[in-house]
Amino acid sequence: MGTQEGSGLGPARPDTNSEKPASVAKAIVVERLTHHDIPEICSLYKRVWEPFKSELPVEILRAWTPTPLEFTSSMEGVTYFAARRDTKMVGAIGCHISDGSCRILHLAVDADQRRQGVASALAHAAVEWARHSNCHSVWADAPAKLEMAAAMFIQLGFRECGLFHRHYYTEDVRLFEMVL
Repeated sequence: MGTQEGSGLGPARPDTNSEKPASVAKAIVVERLTHHDIPEICSLYKRVWEPFKSELPVEILRAWTPTPLEFTSSMEGVTYFAARRDTKMVGAIGCHISDGSCRILHLAVDADQRRQGVASALAHAAVEWARHSNCHSVWADAPAKLEMAAAMFIQLGFRECGLFHRHYYTEDVRLFEMVL
């Protein structure tokens, strides 16, 4: 799949960076990940999650910052999309389809690219992929202490639908759902 515009995923989402004029802001391009992108996505995950090492259990950080070999093993049955700006990967999202539902996995956006439409563009790609795959819902989860993740999912149109206590390496996990 090429860019979001030519991928059947619908029109590209506009860059919503309110701090830069539209003529200066670079467009976000969302495309399906390939095996050639594995080193770059592993590097992205390391950049994104490294600052959280004092807030999250080491087991979560280890799971969220895989080596290229570990990432390759985890790709089975998961479709990944990458967001790029000026050819640099600035965000990624995974979609796992099972039983008529799509679970969002590993949504990550570079710190300096947040609040600029990257997560929205990636979520839009995931929702369109779910629709293309005849899913009836999309759901996501996030550690409860990551308030920014909860706010982002709610802003993207998901509703909070549950809480697992001490679910993921003793962390409480909030659940979010979007019915299609």
